[in-house]
Amino acid sequence: MTVQRIDVIRPAELTPADLELWGELRARTAPQANPFMSAEFCRAVGRVRPGARVAVVRQGGEPAGFFPFERSRWGRGRAIGLGVSDCQGAVLRPGVEVDPHELLRAGSLSVWEFNHLETGQDLFLPFVTGRFASPVIDLTGGYADYEVRLRAGSRTFLKATRAQERRLARQAGPLRFVFDERDPAALRTLMTWKSAQYRRTGRRDRFAQDWINNLVTMLATTRTPSCTGLLSVLYAGGRPVAAHFGLRSRTVLSCWFPAYDREYATFSPGRVLYLCMIKEAAAAGIDMLDLGRGDAPYKDSLKTRDLIVHEGAVLRAGAGAALHWLSHEPPRAARGFVRERPYLKAAALRALAAVGRLRDRRP
Repeated sequence: MTVQRIDVIRPAELTPADLELWGELRARTAPQANPFMSAEFCRAVGRVRPGARVAVVRQGGEPAGFFPFERSRWGRGRAIGLGVSDCQGAVLRPGVEVDPHELLRAGSLSVWEFNHLETGQDLFLPFVTGRFASPVIDLTGGYADYEVRLRAGSRTFLKATRAQERRLARQAGPLRFVFDERDPAALRTLMTWKSAQYRRTGRRDRFAQDWINNLVTMLATTRTPSCTGLLSVLYAGGRPVAAHFGLRSRTVLSCWFPAYDREYATFSPGRVLYLCMIKEAAAAGIDMLDLGRGDAPYKDSLKTRDLIVHEGAVLRAGAGAALHWLSHEPPRAARGFVRERPYLKAAALRALAAVGRLRDRRP
């Protein structure tokens, strides 16, 4: 089918019928119900990002799909929530044919950038410049089945983590895990830990940005079937020692912000927390935990398989597209060069750690 019209609105202007259709389309077309692709996440971003928009694809005057994006100066566009969103793309009725450049033209965009394009978003595959593994934990067989696979894939991980759990309890007091913690103070503690981790490792502190702070705080109180903020906390002797905030749908938990109290680092509280989370998630009917793009030893130990996500950009001729290419392509090529060479990657990580140590020394 050929698209007849594309209207661009703010996320807050989505009607109840639009929201219902968005949810139905995701249920029919998405292999996994990732909460970052929900209408609720889009609307939350719209409250903290003034450039957030939705292109509504219409056929016969009726909505047939949605393309969420953000627009900034020079018509430079990006995926909704880029920088924190772990799943991106369009939500379209099966059979709908739309030219990506028409979507950009309707939104007055010269470029649309993405870095976590969902598998199956064939519309944008011609514009992909990189592919990355996003490790996941498959829980369709339940927790007992997952534990069997965990033992088979990593003989010492489970045994060592359980031993650390017992040591932590002896040292710090009885352990208590809360899968769905509603205490705002616990969320603030997690954000403080995470900010310190960003600074310590030489990375940009996401929580130094007001819009991310506000978005996470807002999503922590969001409770809908397709997008619910989920704060999980591990307590030892009544004190929080590790926590995680993520988003869940009925069947998927997207892992987002994990952190722990450095005072208890020798007890691996983050790993203990994750095992508790996985067990409770399986009991809650969650089929998959998406650990998110990025290398980390704990992800390699916990995962059962990988999804593939993509990065790239759709460009239209113009000054904004030229600016995007100049500011993004040379650094992207350099990052790819480093990633493909382990000795350079290790050197880059050491450099980031050195930057973090310098930050810690500042008064």
